[in-house]
Amino acid sequence: MVRGRVLNGMRPTNKLHLGNYFGSVVNMVALQDEYECFYAIVDWHALTTGYENTEELQDNILDIAIDWLSAGVDPKKAVIFIQSHVKEHAELHLLLSMITPLGWLERVPTYKEQLRELKERNIHTYGFLGYPLLMAADILAYKADTVPVGEDQLPHLEFAREVARRFNHLYKPILPEPQAKLTKVPLLPGIDGRKMSKSYGNHIPMSASPDLIREKVQQMVTDPARIRKDDPGHPEVCTIAAFYKVFLPEGVDEVFDQCRAGEIGCVACKKRLTELIIGRMEPIYKKRQELEKRPDYIRDVLKEGAAQAREVAAKTLEEVRQAMNV
Repeated sequence: MVRGRVLNGMRPTNKLHLGNYFGSVVNMVALQDEYECFYAIVDWHALTTGYENTEELQDNILDIAIDWLSAGVDPKKAVIFIQSHVKEHAELHLLLSMITPLGWLERVPTYKEQLRELKERNIHTYGFLGYPLLMAADILAYKADTVPVGEDQLPHLEFAREVARRFNHLYKPILPEPQAKLTKVPLLPGIDGRKMSKSYGNHIPMSASPDLIREKVQQMVTDPARIRKDDPGHPEVCTIAAFYKVFLPEGVDEVFDQCRAGEIGCVACKKRLTELIIGRMEPIYKKRQELEKRPDYIRDVLKEGAAQAREVAAKTLEEVRQAMNV
C-alpha cells in the first residue's frame, strides 16, 4: 500500500502551550501512523517576523523537538528535522522565486493582515513578503501530497499549488500539487479568556508541571455573574467551559447542566478540570523530564532527520535543476 506524504512545519518563535498541543501536535502523532511524515522546525520562517531578536531561537528549537518527542512523535515513524539544516529548501525557494509573479505574493490574505497586526515591527522586508514561497518550497521539496492545515491557512496552500502548476507548465510536470487535510482545531483560550499566547502571559505551557497546571487553573476567569456557588451558571461565557470541551468531550454536557442548575460551584469545577488536565498532560511532562537529560539524543534525532530529509529533497532539486537547465 502506497502511503501519502505529509509535510508539517512549526515556527520556533515561542515555547509550545496547550493550544499548540491540541491544535497541531496531537494531529502530528496521529498522522505518523497513516502517512510518510516529514516534520520540520522551520527556523527560517521564525526570522520573517523575528529577525531582530534571535536570542531564544536555538532554545526554542530544542524545546519544540523535546515537546514533540514527549507527546509521542516517533523518529522511527516520522522524519524530524530543522529546516535550515536542509539547504535544499533555500535553493528551491530561490529557483521558484524566478518564476513567481510579485502580485501573487502581495495578494496572499495574511500578508496585509500581519502587516497591520504586527505594525510595531519593521517587517516590510523581502523575507516577509516571500515567506509564502518559502513555505511552498518546504512542501514541494518533498513532493508532499498532503498538508494538514486549518481553514485560515488554505490560501497558503493554494499559493503552493499555483507555483507548482506554473513550474510544471513552464518546464516539466514533476511537482505534485499538494492537497489540504483540514484539521479541526479546538478553540482553547488563555486563562483570561483571550487568545492563548505567551505574549499575553495567559498560556499554559505544554511542558507545565502538575503544580503549575494547578496554579494556572486557579487563575482562570469564570462566570462574572455567578456570586454564590449555587447560583445558576453560564458556561457559554466561562473560560473553564472551553477547556472541558477539550478535556472531557463526552461528559461536557453533563458538566454544563450541573453548572446551569447551580449543582457545582466554580471552585469544585476548577478542581475537577485540574485533575483532567494533569491526567492528560502528566505522562508527557514525565517523558519530557527524561528527555531533557539527554540533549545528545535530541541532537542525534535532529541530525539523522536532516540527513533523511536532505536525501529526499536533493532528488527533487536534481529534477528541478534539470528541468530548468541550471
